[in-house]
Amino acid sequence: MMTRLIISALMLAPLSGAGDPFAQARENGRRWEECAAAARRVLHAWMKHADPKTLLLPDRLPGGPRGLKPGAPRIYTPHNSGADLYPYLILTAELTDPELYHGRMMEMLRNEVRFTTAQDSIPANLNLDTGELGPPSLFGAGEYAKDGLIAVTERLGRTPWFYRMTDMIADAMNHAPVPSAFGNLPASDSELNGDFLQTLVRLAPMTSDPRFWEWARRIGDAYIEEVLPGNHGMPATKWDFTEHKGDRQVRLRDHGNEMVVGLVLLYALEQDYGTPRAARYRPVVARMLDRILESANPDGLLYNVIDAATLKPLNSGLSDNWGYVYGAVYAFYQATGETKYRDAVRRVLSNLTKYRNYDWENGSFDGYADSIESALYLVAREPVPQALDWIESEIRVMMNMQQPSGLIEHWYGEGNFNRTLLLYMDMKSQGCRPDRWVPGLRVGAVREGNRLYLSLEAPRGWQGRIRFDYARHRRVLNFPKNYVRLNEFPEWYVVEENTLYRVRSGAGPEHIYLGSELIAGVPLAPGDWIVEPVGPPPYGAARKSAEEKKP
Repeated sequence: MMTRLIISALMLAPLSGAGDPFAQARENGRRWEECAAAARRVLHAWMKHADPKTLLLPDRLPGGPRGLKPGAPRIYTPHNSGADLYPYLILTAELTDPELYHGRMMEMLRNEVRFTTAQDSIPANLNLDTGELGPPSLFGAGEYAKDGLIAVTERLGRTPWFYRMTDMIADAMNHAPVPSAFGNLPASDSELNGDFLQTLVRLAPMTSDPRFWEWARRIGDAYIEEVLPGNHGMPATKWDFTEHKGDRQVRLRDHGNEMVVGLVLLYALEQDYGTPRAARYRPVVARMLDRILESANPDGLLYNVIDAATLKPLNSGLSDNWGYVYGAVYAFYQATGETKYRDAVRRVLSNLTKYRNYDWENGSFDGYADSIESALYLVAREPVPQALDWIESEIRVMMNMQQPSGLIEHWYGEGNFNRTLLLYMDMKSQGCRPDRWVPGLRVGAVREGNRLYLSLEAPRGWQGRIRFDYARHRRVLNFPKNYVRLNEFPEWYVVEENTLYRVRSGAGPEHIYLGSELIAGVPLAPGDWIVEPVGPPPYGAARKSAEEKKP
């Protein structure tokens, strides 16, 4: 299939006005504003349906193809409303409605703790019609943390939602119910164990709390030393840790691929820290990834479910979460330097244009949201032209599914719609964000080397600050390298805190700012701006991030 020629991969989008970076930046700004407006419509559509007593959001609303059925109760569940909807409304409010972010969103957190806590800080399902609270749910805790609170923390750092996650995961691990030869585990399935592992590998370096390292390694050892060797090198969907056998099924979509991502991240950190586990884990993780890649279709896309022994698909549908797994493949390349894993990622990205308008999930927008999210994680590291072109067409397909009301399909997955829009917006602005979006405000950018071309368009009288991106993997997570990881917000034009930057436009004087000032936000008038480090060192800050160094 023919694809449009992209002038420069550094532009990170196929745009009109090629050759003029500011023209491209302005086009990026137009797309950025469209997404901001669409995300805000979702936010306010859902807020109209918040429970009047608790302010919490039900999983489903009446109407729509996946909405609440007549007569069914309104339920808040931490694994649905908490994991997939609420967190991305938090992030949308932080950008578009700061008063809502600091007010109603925080009150929702207070009420989530007040009304859904069932045991220690472990949450439960809440019937919003009757007030009945269900039993403590480790599944709710794991999903809420991995799919929701991790994303808020990746984006915003140590907010109250970070502390909610920290204590909730610690209490859940203290109540882990499944005995194994390695200690008690949260579950017998790869989904929930993977949820906890992905969360623990963030919390361990963030907090230096030895409990989080011990729990992460407990799960890692159970899979590296028992499950994978006993299941043809692959994580079984379900595994009996008493009988030491599993179901031979491997899910490469959600509800199963979580363990693949978690194991690779744990291995990468063990490798970075030079622990004995790194050498023990590496061949097992490599075999797992090799067999997954062997199971792919001719274009590199992954099937939903495969047989662990034969690698044949048990479900012929293609996984909309393909990039979650390929993110783990790329992280393994980042940790080891083995280029065949990078080549595998570039190969699947180059084939995406064959899958325009592909029905990822039976007509639902959510398949597009997850598949586009998959690509965005990867093009932030490998800007393959075909993948960039595919993102542009498919984001349009997804956005066209939004109804005039702001809703899409009347269910909790609509938070994923906003998540993908926010990820795409970051690509269009190279991570630059205003302290508040208002209608008519457009933020677009193009990067060429160390130079950023930033375009700001705004309504008359607008005054605000623009915040720049930074090495969140290092400053927030305390990761040595910027590993691809599920539920991250990729880093784009990253400024270093102690580097000086020249910010200039043709219409006024230049300004010199520290990177730390740019991260906090600086006032910029509408217009075209060039941002670049001041050189030579030491003023230009010769720091080279660890992730930029070849393994």
